[in-house]
Amino acid sequence: MSTQRTKKEMLTQYIKNILIAFNQGINALLGGDQDMTISGRVGRNYKDTWIAKLIDWMFSWQKRDGSKSHVENAEYWERDEGKDAVIK
Repeated sequence: MSTQRTKKEMLTQYIKNILIAFNQGINALLGGDQDMTISGRVGRNYKDTWIAKLIDWMFSWQKRDGSKSHVENAEYWERDEGKDAVIK
């Protein structure tokens, strides 16, 4: 039995995909890996900086149970990315 997604679910996923692609594109323009988000890059290289604190504050609503911060959570999920970064 296959479950079909509603139009709302499909639109939500589409918007999420576009936002992630935009985020990764900005990261690449700033010298980072093309497949890593800004949050993942900050979590890996700039954990205790003002930019990490700002991102954590902006995305505090995304914090999952047990995670220390948004950027550390992003870095965990993107631990296999970053090898193509030009600038850390």
